[in-house]
Amino acid sequence: MKEIGELNLPDDIRYTKSHEYAKAEGDTVKVGLSDYAQDQLGDIVFVEMPQVGDSFRKGEEFGTIESVKAVSELYMPIGGEIISLNTALDDSPQLVNKSPYNEGWMVEVKSGDPGELDSLMNNDAYREMLKGLE
Repeated sequence: MKEIGELNLPDDIRYTKSHEYAKAEGDTVKVGLSDYAQDQLGDIVFVEMPQVGDSFRKGEEFGTIESVKAVSELYMPIGGEIISLNTALDDSPQLVNKSPYNEGWMVEVKSGDPGELDSLMNNDAYREMLKGLE
């Protein structure tokens, strides 16, 4: 397990209490699992994702992730419509472990309310929350 200081928590990403992230890219948002969460889960073996065109509210379950340790639900950090899936995870779910913020993203969302991003934690607030979990 990584120490909190060793975690990759980029400045340009927002985080949820359930360890999903939202990364704005123009008018869309990529969603995935934080470095902390993938580290806690261990080796990822399967990711179940929704369909393109599905819509979700903030906080709604959108899929599951299975590791050698556990199966965990994934929750939408913002509301919106799924416009793209990272199909590379079908054959290579370990990309979530290897590169959670780049190659290991899960879904791309067209946000219904871009202001929802502002309600999520920045990396400093997320790091402080993680310190409280130790």
